[in-house]
Order: sequence, then structure tokens, then C-alpha cells
Amino acid sequence: MFKPKAIAVDIDGTLTDRKRALNCRAVEALRKVKIPVILATGNISCFARAAAKLIGVSDVVICENGGVVRFEYDGEDIVLGDKEKCVEAVRVLEKHFEVELLDFEYRKSEVCMRRSFDINEARKLIEGMGVKLVDSGFAYHIMDADVSKGKALKFVAERLGISSAEFAVIGDSENDIDMFRVAGFGIAVANADERLKEYADLVTPSPDGEGVVEALQFLGLLR
Repeated sequence: MFKPKAIAVDIDGTLTDRKRALNCRAVEALRKVKIPVILATGNISCFARAAAKLIGVSDVVICENGGVVRFEYDGEDIVLGDKEKCVEAVRVLEKHFEVELLDFEYRKSEVCMRRSFDINEARKLIEGMGVKLVDSGFAYHIMDADVSKGKALKFVAERLGISSAEFAVIGDSENDIDMFRVAGFGIAVANADERLKEYADLVTPSPDGEGVVEALQFLGLLR
């Protein structure tokens, strides 16, 4: 059985349901885990840090789909992506779609938008601009092409003195695929995107937070 030295867990759709309600059983389970538990989310730094504090896990967080990482609750954000490239791509999309920005002033590495237009058409329009358009299941994100949760996980692992291959990761969306590629063991909850399931070493029987509890039990982390 794979024995991780740390865990990275997505938030929306993994620790929460579709209405973004946090699963309390998953919170209780994560608090029992004796190895570092790192939240890896598409959301902004202040949200991720607050969630980590409330859940009771490590204050190391991966935010904005890997575009921002932070190692201390009261430390500084480390920005790994170029937001300006993303803004230029948005200007192109605004010529073809009605684009609604989300949390724009708080995001440091990417642009987040309402899921209100055809993502495949949008991807064609911004091809070659050095960015990528990702659907988290809750919003669209235009990211620097050099950014991913997987690269951020490698960055964090190196700082922690371990390999990303010593991480187990739990997620639900296509923005978790790169994290699954570099981790030692990837677990998709039952409600996960079908593409993510193709990369998973395990798919839990139950969705979102209940699936997280099952994942921790499978890894032997709950006593």
C-alpha cells in the first residue's frame, strides 16, 4: 500500500458539495491525519488560508490553480504566474462573449470568469497566447500556460524536503490532472470529472467529502 508523507486536497467539489457546503465528516477526518495536509484550490489566497485555519490543516496552501503558493498564514504570497498574459486573453474573449470576471482584484496570477460561454470556442480564440483556459466545474480560469497545480505541488514538496511522488492527492476536476500526474497516488472522488478519473489510482465509491473520508481510510491514515 502507498504510504504518503503528505497529502494535497482540493476544496470545491472535493471537500464541499455542489452548493459549496463543507463536509464536516471530512473536516473531522483531516484533523486526525498525522502528516501534512495541504489545500490545493483554484480559489484565492485569503480564502484558502482561512479554509485551512478553520479546517485545522497545514497553513501551506496552493491557490489560483497553482499560480500562487504560501507557506505561512501570515507570510507572503509567492506568485508563479503572469496575470498580464491572462488579462490580454480576456480582452480577446470580450470581443466575442459577455465575460463576467470573478474576484479580479484579488487574483494575482490568473483571471477567473463565470461559466457563461462556450469554453471550446473560447480556447480556439486564445490559442497561441501563452495561456490556457481551464474549467474547475465552478468557474472558468485563464491561467499562465506555465502554471499548474502539479508544478506548484513540486515547488511545495521541494520546500518541504520531500518529493511530489511522496504525496497522495485528492481531487475532482480537470484542474487537478497535473497534480495527479506528479503525485505518487491520485484519488478521485466519485463526482469527479471523467477525464480526471482516467488519471486516478483510485476512485472512491462516494462523492465529495464522503469520498475524502474513504480516501483517507484507504490510505490507512485514520486510526
